Amino acid sequence: MKRNFAALSIVTPAGQHIAQRQKRLEIRSWQPEQLPLKDLVIVENKNYLSKAGDEEAGMAVAIVDIEAVHPWRKDEIEAASATYWAAGYWAWEISNVRPIDPPIAVQAKRKIYFIEMDHA
Repeated sequence: MKRNFAALSIVTPAGQHIAQRQKRLEIRSWQPEQLPLKDLVIVENKNYLSKAGDEEAGMAVAIVDIEAVHPWRKDEIEAASATYWAAGYWAWEISNVRPIDPPIAVQAKRKIYFIEMDHA
C-alpha cells in the first residue's frame, strides 16, 4: 500500500551511515519549520542539490525521526560523520532509525519534500 512520507535528500555515503546508525546528527544551514519530524525518509543521492529546482534519482535508505535541532558544536564532528566543523550550522538529532532494505528508488529534491512509496 502506498503512503506519503516527508523526505530529506543526503549525499552519498551519508545516507548509508544514517541507515547503519553511524551518523547520529545531520548538519544543515537551516532548520525544519516544525518538530518533531516523524517518519522522515532519508534519500541518498550522488550530488549536492544547491539551487531551486535541483533534483536527481535517489534511493530511500532509511526512515528516521528528528526530535530536536540545536546549534552544531565543535565536539559533535564525529557524531555528524563530518571531516571538519564550521560555525553557524544546525545539528538535527537523528533517532528511531529504521533501515529500508532493499533501498527504494525515489527522486531526490531540495529541503524537505514529499514522496509516495510502498512501505509498512
